[in-house]
Amino acid sequence: QLQASGGGLVQTGGSLRLSCTASLSTFSNYGMGWYRQAPGKQRELVASIGFNGRIEYADSVKGRFTISRDNDQKTVHLLMNSLKPEDTAVYYCAADRRGRATGWSKAYDYWGQGTLVTVSS
Repeated sequence: QLQASGGGLVQTGGSLRLSCTASLSTFSNYGMGWYRQAPGKQRELVASIGFNGRIEYADSVKGRFTISRDNDQKTVHLLMNSLKPEDTAVYYCAADRRGRATGWSKAYDYWGQGTLVTVSS
C-alpha cells in the first residue's frame, strides 16, 4: 500500500528528500506520518500531516525537516536539511485512515517498508 524511497548516504549538513507513494483510493482523506528507527532504539515519530494539512514535528527535527503532501500524486514527502549523524535510521511512512496528524503509532493502519538514511560525520 505504501512505497517509501529516497534514502541513501549523505554527509553531515547535507540534504535528502524522502517520498512515499500510496496505492490508497482515498489518499486525500488519510493522515500521513514519517517515523524512524535507529539501531537499538524504538521507532519514533519524525513528522505527520493530517488530511487538513495540520502538521506535527518531533522537536529534534523542527526547523530542519519539512513534510508535505501531493494528493494528486498520492505522495507524501519529507525534505531533510542540515542532516546530522543522529538522523541515521530506517525511515518509514505510515497512513492513518482517520486523517489525523498524530504521533501515536498505533493510530496508523498501513506502513511502508522503510528506506535507510545514513548520515556520515
